[in-house]
Amino acid sequence: MSSLTEKDRPIVQLLLNTGTCPRCILRFCCVGSQALYRHPYKDLMKDLKEFLKNNQEKEDTVCSDVVDPPCKRIRLEHMEEGPDDLNHNGALQQIPSVNDENTATESSAVKVCNVCLGILQEFCEVDFVKKVCQKVNSTDYQFTSFVFSVSLPPQLSVRERAAWLLVKQEMGNLGLSLAKDDIVQLKEAYKWIIHPQLSEELGVPADGKSLFEVSVVFAHPETDEECHFLATACPDCFKPAKNKQSVFTRMAVIKALEKIKEEDFLKHFPCPPSSPKNLCVALEIQCNNGAVFVAGRYNKYSRNLPQTPWIIDGERKLESSVEELISEHLMAQFKADSFNFSSSGREDVDVRTLGNGRPFAIELVNPRRIHFTAEEMKGLQQTINNSSDKIQVRDLQLVTREAIGRMKEGEEEKTKTYSALIWTDKAIQKEDIAFLDDIKELKLDQKTPLRVLHRRPLAVRCRIIHTMKSEYIDEHHFRLHLKTQAGTYIKEFVHGDFGRTKPNIGSLLNRTADILELDVESVDVDWPPALDN
Repeated sequence: MSSLTEKDRPIVQLLLNTGTCPRCILRFCCVGSQALYRHPYKDLMKDLKEFLKNNQEKEDTVCSDVVDPPCKRIRLEHMEEGPDDLNHNGALQQIPSVNDENTATESSAVKVCNVCLGILQEFCEVDFVKKVCQKVNSTDYQFTSFVFSVSLPPQLSVRERAAWLLVKQEMGNLGLSLAKDDIVQLKEAYKWIIHPQLSEELGVPADGKSLFEVSVVFAHPETDEECHFLATACPDCFKPAKNKQSVFTRMAVIKALEKIKEEDFLKHFPCPPSSPKNLCVALEIQCNNGAVFVAGRYNKYSRNLPQTPWIIDGERKLESSVEELISEHLMAQFKADSFNFSSSGREDVDVRTLGNGRPFAIELVNPRRIHFTAEEMKGLQQTINNSSDKIQVRDLQLVTREAIGRMKEGEEEKTKTYSALIWTDKAIQKEDIAFLDDIKELKLDQKTPLRVLHRRPLAVRCRIIHTMKSEYIDEHHFRLHLKTQAGTYIKEFVHGDFGRTKPNIGSLLNRTADILELDVESVDVDWPPALDN
């Protein structure tokens, strides 16, 4: 085993003798050769024994030179492993050394590793890899690469710390040192082993930036309580969280291990860690595709259709919404778990959106299908448009998460044009409203409207009416075309909202005014890019 040197021999002997698996031994010897970890388990065990055998004569020479006072190195006496074997000062247990081949063979015959709890043993084998791949293939996801993630039991960090303290003491006896960060991390070693196998079986490469994630959650019920002493030693590290079933999360345990003193740790946990009876169990094998984003523009032709589901006190007021009419078809085609709808502003239930429509984007969460051609997107757009006469969509396309930011910028920064049908209580003539056409850049102070005060904070917002053009209809009606700053409340600009919007059409005309109909004629956001539909 060319990656190991003479200085590693005592560590190999020590860990092998205390029930540590070959791959964990390589980790604690700081071996960074990925290929070595992929060797069959039996071959690694055989190689380690050969390594010890080939260097035995050197060790015998070293040991024969030691005279009084007694050797500080680990003595040749067998002691049962367990928390009761700590001395009164919380010192490390003394571990038997190995000085002949038979002892090495007997001592290393441990079924479950006392450090990784079997992660680098059973769960690196072909049978488990096939089990993971069967799960992936049964879920019907589209993917061209994958990223593999592992959730490990938090007590593994405790066992890792105990093993490190053991090795650190041995290294110290030899005049050497071993920093905690020099050890190859368990997750890293596991991925070195599992990635090539998964890649070969699935037929796609492993890629850390892939949107398709295969995850395995491991647990080890037998040792679940091994973290509990940390809560007494470092109570500040364990805070209850609403979304966590246990306070003993991996991050909380790591934080506590960084905080606890070595001598306190050794008083509460056996070093070396005891050998468990059972392997870890794979609680969950899950797949998840990163979100896909679809954007477009919608027209709304109904005056009885909300943008999003209209629910008050748990009761649905109208049967459908713009959001649902669009998303139900996207959800079916992308085979997603759920969706999130957003748009550049919103119109009231009784307001139409005409012209080129309003930009929108839909985040499709965990979609099974992710690849669509331009022709397929065009077909999907046609399906949506054929399903309802209340809405139409255009420029339907796949976009990135980052691109959606351009749509949100338009909510406050861009302009919008409207057409409002207005009624007045007093009779008007054409000349009575003609002056509105000459008003430019009219500044408004709009206090949060009463109708939205239940969902918007109370504030006074400065908004601008850029231009107005009036169209006389009869003595009590006229149509007003407005170009305004995004975010302007048009209805309140017309009727004044009991004086909460100043000035308003009523105050400008010196009479009571109200709005009968409102249409959005354009939302001046140049996104998403127009397509040749």
